[in-house]
Amino acid sequence: MSRSGPAPDGTGVLVVVPTYDERENLPRLVERVLATLPRVRLLVVDDGSPDGTGDLADDLARADPRLSVLHHRPKRGLGAAYVDAFAHVVATHPAGEIGWVVQMDADGSHAPEDLPALLASARTDDADLVLGSRYVPGGRVVNWPWYRNALSRSANTYSRRALRLPVRDVTGGFRLFRRPVLEEVTRAPVSSQGYCFQVDLTFRVHRGGFAVREVPITFTERTAGASKMSGAVVREALWRITVWAVRDRLRGRRTHETPPS
Repeated sequence: MSRSGPAPDGTGVLVVVPTYDERENLPRLVERVLATLPRVRLLVVDDGSPDGTGDLADDLARADPRLSVLHHRPKRGLGAAYVDAFAHVVATHPAGEIGWVVQMDADGSHAPEDLPALLASARTDDADLVLGSRYVPGGRVVNWPWYRNALSRSANTYSRRALRLPVRDVTGGFRLFRRPVLEEVTRAPVSSQGYCFQVDLTFRVHRGGFAVREVPITFTERTAGASKMSGAVVREALWRITVWAVRDRLRGRRTHETPPS
């Protein structure tokens, strides 16, 4: 596996942005990403947005060859959007062309201006996964109500402890993957959705023995559009993470109890 890091100008990097009803936010986000990393490639995965986000993304792609679009019709969820995007990257971009993949939200909560810090960490820390973290020193959350902050911190604490993950922000969606590692951890089917999807991939990367690093980011609550967080998303995360934790402990116990040959 090549250990070279991503170029500072975004050469060899593809940014995946899933969208659902983000017509108000998408143009400005695309502009900021491409201004920050002028050589980056950008892939929008629209999840059947009824507000016309997909059509707008097509218009933006026709105006700039650095941007391409995938469409889901009907809506299939965040996890499916990312899995399809990863498969698309593998199918359409040789490894020598795209070696790094970024995940980020379309609503402006993840600042494109923080992208160089993620890329720099991948180069200097020899990381396979770099997490943009709200909960390491220097990271912060802006304009969240107290209950959203409490829910996020509680979810992170539970996920980290249940899965024994040595990272502070397990549920965040702003992250950079080394492509071969992303291909490795998504070989097994991925069915999780919502922020549970983020926990799932972090867990897979850690269990695979790959290097995970965190860099501080400023997370800012959206100013336009509606949050996609729901009770169903929270419930899915709770039961999936609990199941993974139980299986992980049972697997470890079986390994420990099996005498060496």
